[in-house]
Amino acid sequence: MPSPSRDGNPAAVTASAPGPGPDPASAAREQTRRRVVEAAADLLEREGRDAVTTRAVAVAAGLQPPAIYRLFGDKEGLLDAVAEHGFAAFLASKHVDPDPQDPIEDLRAGWDLAVEFGLANPALYALMYGEPTRTPSAAYRAGMEILMGRVRRLAAGGWLRVDEDLAAQLIHATARGAVLTWLSLPVDRRDPALLATLREAMVTTVTDREPAVRDAGPAGAARALRAALPEQTVLSGAERRLLDEWLDRLTTEDRRTAEDRRTAEG
Repeated sequence: MPSPSRDGNPAAVTASAPGPGPDPASAAREQTRRRVVEAAADLLEREGRDAVTTRAVAVAAGLQPPAIYRLFGDKEGLLDAVAEHGFAAFLASKHVDPDPQDPIEDLRAGWDLAVEFGLANPALYALMYGEPTRTPSAAYRAGMEILMGRVRRLAAGGWLRVDEDLAAQLIHATARGAVLTWLSLPVDRRDPALLATLREAMVTTVTDREPAVRDAGPAGAARALRAALPEQTVLSGAERRLLDEWLDRLTTEDRRTAEDRRTAEG
């Protein structure tokens, strides 16, 4: 917000000291780049990845092929830009409730949204998630931050059965695996029960039926305290790091004890 002028009118400052306008050449370049990415994404969805050649994209965008190389370097650079376009579209489709009434239902809804996006955009999704060597984009990282926010709310409420990082990996992996498995199946073998079963298996693995902080064991309380730790200001940085190490030890020991118990029972 601009600072008010001496007569209290902020508009006067804006009028008297305009900022530099956008560079027309940069704006034109960005517009052309966007047109090329959208043309490539459209080709990808309509005709598959093999159809996304520099020549075909150039024709679809109304350009000469050398323009593609000037804008993206090579075909892989173009595909990276298309993947980024996909992550941005997915991010725009997300509805984030900062304080859901039921955090587990919120987890289910987020998982369903990710799967629905993949099923609606199969070729784009395969490009986004089918190549683990692709460099994570800013939009991808922003999406993961939303996921970590959901996980953090579960942890803070005492619902989380596993560590936050492992929970996020399980949620992400099951959604991605569900989409890629579904797309790999013949149409007549695509059973919706596959998706529902994978989702519920994820929920059972990641969360407890009741908040763990109500239990006598220390692990659930440790996870809940660890989730809230960054928000407190009483402890020093060194004290927070030490407490974080202790909480990590408690949750790790609890997981080892559970694994030993399952081994003994098996």
